[in-house]
Amino acid sequence: MIFSNHKQAVLSVLIATAIGGAVVTDAFAQSSRSSERGARSGKQAKAEVLFPNATRQEPNAKASAKLGSKLQKLIDTYNDQKFPETRTLADEILANSAANDYDKSLAAQLASQAAYNLDDSAAAKKYLQQVLQLNSLENNGYFQSMLMLAQLQLQDNETVPGLATLDKYFAESKSAKPEELVIKGQALYQAERYAEAIPVLQQAIAGATEPKDNWNQLLMAAMAEAGQTGEAVKQAEALAAKNPNDKKAQINLASMYMQADQMDKAGAVIGKLYAAGQLTDEREYKQLYSIYANTEGKEKDVIAVINDGLQKGILKPDYQVYLALAQAYYYSDPQQTDKAIEAWQNAAPLSKDGETYLNLAKVLYQEGRVPQAKEAARQAKAKGVKNPKDADKIINLK
Repeated sequence: MIFSNHKQAVLSVLIATAIGGAVVTDAFAQSSRSSERGARSGKQAKAEVLFPNATRQEPNAKASAKLGSKLQKLIDTYNDQKFPETRTLADEILANSAANDYDKSLAAQLASQAAYNLDDSAAAKKYLQQVLQLNSLENNGYFQSMLMLAQLQLQDNETVPGLATLDKYFAESKSAKPEELVIKGQALYQAERYAEAIPVLQQAIAGATEPKDNWNQLLMAAMAEAGQTGEAVKQAEALAAKNPNDKKAQINLASMYMQADQMDKAGAVIGKLYAAGQLTDEREYKQLYSIYANTEGKEKDVIAVINDGLQKGILKPDYQVYLALAQAYYYSDPQQTDKAIEAWQNAAPLSKDGETYLNLAKVLYQEGRVPQAKEAARQAKAKGVKNPKDADKIINLK
């Protein structure tokens, strides 16, 4: 098998909401095995039909007898992973007046994969476009080349041509492979065509035996962006109910509740995970205390989670953590002003401007700690505030 050692084309499918994953395509394995046998024997060998519902009439083309030895040398060179030499030989065949369209198609196909292995995406795309223009490969090779071209275009942020290539691919190949539909769904999401992405992603998920977690996350994100928050919540609830012991499913549900401004429900879901000791990283702790901070009467829970995270080293002592802690102490019942001041004193030096120092100065003044209030106001002016006169009023106190 001539492509047993080749590097597969791996193109990422990722969402702004911590959504990860990859789609792996082997654009040449099926078509090139049969092409190699055709080059050797002059006859097209029978290969597995990958696109049985394709509308394209498969061409009855074969390798020319005159180019047989050159094609075999090209194939052998590629199999030896000599990618620069592969491109050189392919270019010679493409320029050879004795080469027919099938010879050139095979040469362009191999050259595109060699170019990809050499991290030359621009050249790979040009070769793939030649494959499509020549229109002489069997359906397996033709459509796999088209799919790879679409992926490379999307990888290079060529969203409009990438989606156009995908539309042509699905229209002509009639493929309904879930992993391919997800590529289109991701591209539509990135193009902010959220409503269009939803049915594509739903079709992919429905057609998969085991849909990947990030597919469901992408669907929920598309629903939320399309203003279908209620549907996104239903989707998250169904997944969480189906997988009650899956932490990711539960955290996704909490996130959807947050987007729907259902903070009580979000807190209940992720709070249950916290109580069971299942929250183990910074992002999860921040999500939990943020939920509590946006829920009325949960200041004590904010304080408990942050202090626990700091003690365990899960939370870093950064500006946002100290600010949330200060606000929780200040607005807790009973008010814990001294601890709030201490947290603000930790937060203020980490702030990008002097506004936190100014807030600290105001609280210190209210507590009758005027000398400290004046010093905090000076620090505020030094770091920069929107209204320096507010700081001056404290600095100039008699």
